Amino acid sequence: MTKPALTTKKPRKQHTPEFRQEALKLAKRIGVAAAARELSLYKSQLHNWRSKQQNQLSSSEREQEMSAEIARLKRQLAERDEELAILQKGRDILREAPEMKYVFIEKHQAEFNIKAMCRVFQVARSGWYVWHQRRHQINRRQRFRLVCDNVVREAFSDAKQRYGAPRLTDELRAQGYQFNVKTVAASLRRQGLRAKASRRFRPVSYRKHGLPVSENLLKQDFYASGPNQKWVGDITYLRTGEGWLYLAVVIDLWPRSVIGWSMSSRMTAQLACNALQMALWQRKCPENVIVHTDRGGQYCSTDYQSLLKRHNLRGSMSARGCCYDNACAESFFHTLRVECIHGEDFVSREIM
Repeated sequence: MTKPALTTKKPRKQHTPEFRQEALKLAKRIGVAAAARELSLYKSQLHNWRSKQQNQLSSSEREQEMSAEIARLKRQLAERDEELAILQKGRDILREAPEMKYVFIEKHQAEFNIKAMCRVFQVARSGWYVWHQRRHQINRRQRFRLVCDNVVREAFSDAKQRYGAPRLTDELRAQGYQFNVKTVAASLRRQGLRAKASRRFRPVSYRKHGLPVSENLLKQDFYASGPNQKWVGDITYLRTGEGWLYLAVVIDLWPRSVIGWSMSSRMTAQLACNALQMALWQRKCPENVIVHTDRGGQYCSTDYQSLLKRHNLRGSMSARGCCYDNACAESFFHTLRVECIHGEDFVSREIM
């Protein structure tokens, strides 16, 4: 008998991992049988490939879970170590008020985790953040107030303690500081700084001189549309080491500037006349100007009234005892005393 011929096995076809991956994707989309027919594979091959893939995935997932668990345990151990260190440093404030705990947290925030410290001291993290923000706002406000107080105090000293909040604000803005009046006023109050004010002193000037007085033509209307329409005059007393020094001025209401003045150791009619003559010389002897003064004997004198008539000036006088009728002159003297006189020591009339 002849032996049957041995059949040779076909060599097993090797498939790349990429091909297997794509074949499994196709099997998932159209089914194992259809994918096997399309790719000329056995269904068992696709099943084997799928099982191997699932085993590999399960092993990878287990490794990931183990790694995650190890990391979690390490974090937990680190948290416990940190909490222990926090307790060792902050054991004295465990029963203190929340503000004391907030101070500890702020002091050690670079060393410990804020969340861990809040957990150990049993305070809300949101409460600490609110406290921390408010504390820094207060610190910024305090720094601003410190700078503001230094600047205002220096400007107040430069003004010889004569400027109040409005004028100090103007001075500081001219220097480039953007402070408003309320800020400057608050700084002055905090530091107990008060602008110098002239001491109230009104000598008796309305004596019974028996001389005629002029009608009040001004009637407290201090507006002037141009120069040489309305002038006001007055006399004040200035104290020196040698005694009183008397100052007479004439003010033009249009630019509100002194156009005539005179000083003397005696309050005479000539003092008022000299101030008026200077004003006439400065303004080239204008006519029909209202010249308003009080009812003092110097202004009611024959010499002064003759000077008015000689230059065709219209005399006007305040009501008896009414300083408001000559408020512009009173205001000028007040400013003069506050800014130039008060607080100074003039030993002689010549120095004044």
